[in-house]
Amino acid sequence: MQNSHRALILGSTSRYRHELLSRLRVPFEVVAPHVDETPLPHESPQALACRLALAKAKAVSVLHPQAVVIGSDQVADLAGEPLGKPGIHVRAVEQLQRMRGQTVVFQTAVAVVCEASGFEQCELAQVKVEFRNLSDAEIEAYLLAEQPYDCAGSAKSEGLGISLLEAIHNDDPTALVGLPLIRTSRMLRAAGVEL
Repeated sequence: MQNSHRALILGSTSRYRHELLSRLRVPFEVVAPHVDETPLPHESPQALACRLALAKAKAVSVLHPQAVVIGSDQVADLAGEPLGKPGIHVRAVEQLQRMRGQTVVFQTAVAVVCEASGFEQCELAQVKVEFRNLSDAEIEAYLLAEQPYDCAGSAKSEGLGISLLEAIHNDDPTALVGLPLIRTSRMLRAAGVEL
């Protein structure tokens, strides 16, 4: 069933996700999802990312039941421990110090929901990121230059943060920035959105 007449909504106020979704050249609106992002006790980073992506899509879908809604969430996974957005400089320093010389898996989940049609899918894109063994001076210089305090794991691979890395391994190149467009496109087509 084609739902190309349905409005498309990005359930996120992230400027990164907005820019990525714009690449698909389909009109969409942005609606803030208002979801509590607190991890549940003993919740794995993968489960957290999937739960939040779905919760964001559903929260907006309830308000706009005829629309196709995209929700997404990203959690940096350091040996099974979720690392969120640092928010402030001191937390970003701590995160990068813990991640230096380590492989961090960025768990990026995307969900597509349409309440009216009953469509609901969620997929997880895992991106393995190898950090260089960074000095404290490199960490400080990077954070002062880019101030990535709104990014899970305190680094922007699409900017200067790429210089902190040894390697990136993934199958959906935009996942690390915040929205895996290969998976998003697949789910939108399945929901009836023409791309």
